[in-house]
Amino acid sequence: MKIKITSDTGCDLTKDLIQKYNIGLLPIPIFLGDKEGRDGIDVHLPDLYEYIAQTGQLPRTASCNPAEIEDFFREQLNSDGGYDALIHFSLSSGISSLCQNAMTASGEFDNKVYVVDSLSLSTGVGLQILRACELAKQGLTAAKIFEDIMAQRKLVQTSFIIDKLKMLYKGGRCSALALLGANLLNIKPSIIMKDGKLGVGKKFRGKYLNCVLEYVDYIMETNPNYDRSRVFITHTDMDDGIVEAVHERIKDKFDEILETSAGCTIATHCGKNTIGILFYNKPTPDAE
Repeated sequence: MKIKITSDTGCDLTKDLIQKYNIGLLPIPIFLGDKEGRDGIDVHLPDLYEYIAQTGQLPRTASCNPAEIEDFFREQLNSDGGYDALIHFSLSSGISSLCQNAMTASGEFDNKVYVVDSLSLSTGVGLQILRACELAKQGLTAAKIFEDIMAQRKLVQTSFIIDKLKMLYKGGRCSALALLGANLLNIKPSIIMKDGKLGVGKKFRGKYLNCVLEYVDYIMETNPNYDRSRVFITHTDMDDGIVEAVHERIKDKFDEILETSAGCTIATHCGKNTIGILFYNKPTPDAE
């Protein structure tokens, strides 16, 4: 069975991984004022930061409509001589309407298109994509891969630590009081995904590098049953030395460490100096 794996640009996979696994990408619309572009095609991180610096305003993200996604699915199914089925990974339905729009579009393809609500974002989606690609290589059918991914998606640990709350505040995702308190107390919050939605996790205080390493230690301590086969270190633009320090902190805990930069979709909402570690946990005996 010839299976195509696709996602939107919110998955934050590197170009090398996209090419290696031949993943089809649906660009998410990004608005810089009235100007519309596509994440990773017309709009890149330098454009994002330049716009913010010049205007003091935040870019806006938008969803592709079902008709646009239907066209994307059809193009992908017909590429490379044609595919028998397509599995599409979407940003969590709890944070974006992209997933529901993709599900609507999939109804036009006689059960050839499977849409995964990842319950995640960024490389939390990417982890699931790579798992699906590896299962497809093993010869599993699209239905079996979809079943596996859906059963395992809640095991993905997705979290980040944020240096400044300014962009979350401008985007309406935190209050002025929270912003003021974080600034006065030098608080660096972690953002953790649970059941497909984002929430504030543990808060750290002090020098940012120290907070980042405390965040890494906290995530590892609270996820003792982690799968050591793969981890993503995913980040926006970072101060010197922070990414390297995170890599050093976890180098003995995982077999494969993949570093990626967040795209415009994620960076729009969190800004510079945001970093996270993302990995699968193992199933517990009760979950099996």
